[in-house]
Amino acid sequence: MKITRKLTLAFGFLLMSGMAWAKSQIVIETAKTGLVFTVGDDGRLYQSYLGKRLPAKSDYAGLPLGKEAYQAHGMEDYFEPAIHINRADANSSTLLEYRSHETKACPGGTETVIRLADPVYADEVALHFMAYADEDVFVAWSEVFNREKKAIELEKYASAMLHFYAPKYYLTQYDGDWAAEVRRHTQELYFGKKVIDTKLGARADMFAPPFFQLSIGTPATEKAGEVLVGTLAWTGNYRFTFEVDNLGALRVLGGINPYASQYRIDKGGSFRTPDFIFTLSQCGTGQASRNLHDWARKYRVKDGTGNRMTLLNNWEATYFDFNEDKLLRLIADAKELGVDMFLLDDGWFGNKYPRHSDTQGLGDWDVTAGKLPNGIGRLTDEARRQGVKFGLWIEPEMVNPKSELYEKHKDWVITLPNRKEYYFRNQLVLDMSNPKVQDYVFGVVDGLLTRYPGIAYFKWDCNSPITNIYSNYEGHDQTHLYVDYVRGLYNVLKRIEAKYPDLPMMLCSGGGGRTDYEALKYFTEMWPSDNTDPVERLFIQWGYSQVFPAKVQCAHVTSWNKDAGIKFRVNVAMMGKLGFDINLHDISAGELAYCKQSVADFNRLKPAILDGDQYRLVSPYDGNHASTMYVTKDRRSGVVFAFDIYPRYAERLYNVVLDGLDASVTYSVREINRADGSQGEARSYSGAYLMTVGLSLFTGNKLSSRVYELTAE
Repeated sequence: MKITRKLTLAFGFLLMSGMAWAKSQIVIETAKTGLVFTVGDDGRLYQSYLGKRLPAKSDYAGLPLGKEAYQAHGMEDYFEPAIHINRADANSSTLLEYRSHETKACPGGTETVIRLADPVYADEVALHFMAYADEDVFVAWSEVFNREKKAIELEKYASAMLHFYAPKYYLTQYDGDWAAEVRRHTQELYFGKKVIDTKLGARADMFAPPFFQLSIGTPATEKAGEVLVGTLAWTGNYRFTFEVDNLGALRVLGGINPYASQYRIDKGGSFRTPDFIFTLSQCGTGQASRNLHDWARKYRVKDGTGNRMTLLNNWEATYFDFNEDKLLRLIADAKELGVDMFLLDDGWFGNKYPRHSDTQGLGDWDVTAGKLPNGIGRLTDEARRQGVKFGLWIEPEMVNPKSELYEKHKDWVITLPNRKEYYFRNQLVLDMSNPKVQDYVFGVVDGLLTRYPGIAYFKWDCNSPITNIYSNYEGHDQTHLYVDYVRGLYNVLKRIEAKYPDLPMMLCSGGGGRTDYEALKYFTEMWPSDNTDPVERLFIQWGYSQVFPAKVQCAHVTSWNKDAGIKFRVNVAMMGKLGFDINLHDISAGELAYCKQSVADFNRLKPAILDGDQYRLVSPYDGNHASTMYVTKDRRSGVVFAFDIYPRYAERLYNVVLDGLDASVTYSVREINRADGSQGEARSYSGAYLMTVGLSLFTGNKLSSRVYELTAE
């Protein structure tokens, strides 16, 4: 006898709930997903359903009770709680009863707030759920209110808890290290607990970005299967917990990592957790990604519907070895290349300790007179004369011990008072929990923009996790450091946003050390990895695309992997926000002409690549080839990238089936962006043909690539 998952779900919850049925329900819906809570006879809140939206709300009436929605520590539950409160009387148990709820309209959907309270201690918890109807995305967070007469301490404080009951669960995580980010791993979950977390403080995502994919029942593919994709909007330590209990039920918790982060709430105070963002797709991981991409561009990323600038960066052309004349020539190169901006990277600051390497000068944001005698102003003036924008690299949260800032304000540095200092990349982290440090960091940005109003962009770096973990800020609770550091950073970013609302910035952190949707409120884009080898970038960009749109992924053409020609390197970079980090005088005239052609092509294709729907057609994880497609929202045009990585001799090649088109429309398909500047012959195909039969896009040539443009006839 075949038992469907939904029947299994209902049967399992019947067992777990002791046949208790709905008393009153709170139904939260997007266009495709329903999330249902029920108030039980005991007055507590239970999650009765999370799945495909049912045709009518009355259809939810027959649901069994389910699991407690926000499980608390110390009562009858035996598994990981969502909240654990320590009190002055040493009673750390909490019982949360339903008090009220309300739903109101918000941009894009609804916000539902469910209020719970402890009947003995009067502590209150408000569970927030924003449901974005068209994007099929939920944003959840919790607020804890101290209504007691004395302070309480939060031991654990999840942003959200979700429950599932299915025969099997498959967790896909993305982890790695510097220059080896977002490497995919999938495992089946069994009884017990799986935790993904970080304890790095700053640059917190260096080993694992804060997102996951959870397949329910069977492993999801790009186009099929039920899959939950979740991410935490927090630029600091996070933790995801996946726990299967003795009955086969799974609870998923996401939030700040409570490690060394117990947080005191004074009488009358409150604590708001970060946003836990999730989507539940019934059509595989591809649809889940497109849900998040649409939501992010509309509602979360800074200037998410605006334009993005192409650029030329000086780093690989000069590293720290540059002067004013070299930079003036590079600004002229940016004009020649046709990009929008020239970006000056690390090495332009410090006088007592001039920045000639990463060993000194960090923290001293005065222009090095020996390198740039006429200051940044000479460079911004030249950029304006050449008709390009000027951007600048900064790392304002960090300091080298060999710097004037360290000598003057060691009390501003996170460092232990009685131990030898440990350095990561020859630097330390400033204490952003200290309001004076926040003023200083804001002043770095404000001072540069005030003195040099021609600066049009910042690349904001963060190259070190927190080491020597101790705050020298007087009276600071050491268990608050990890949380207050991030909150201090947000305070600074909010001040910058308020004074310079149109300032674009790149979220950089030694590569992918910061990749979250709270920071992206203040940054227009992020730097996925310092690894710009185009083969590696196929995997890295594939990984980040699971949650982040191409619009926020900076992708630069560099000299990494010289076995790959300029065309392959450029085509990989065109699948993100295109930039160049090469010395144009080290490439041939033909290669330069190709790069210029590619900038023009990219600018024409921006509506599809940066603002359209992405379809991952062939994964680099599946063999020796890869292909990704972008389609404009009106489905009238698109672009397909095809890559042969290291195909085997006499390998069998198959058509690539396209996606996202209008089956009834005829499309003109032409290969563009050829190395010799020519274009292929245009051929006509119906959308139905392209999405059923497909096209022969791959070859047996190593490290080769092709780009095809589709236009509705």
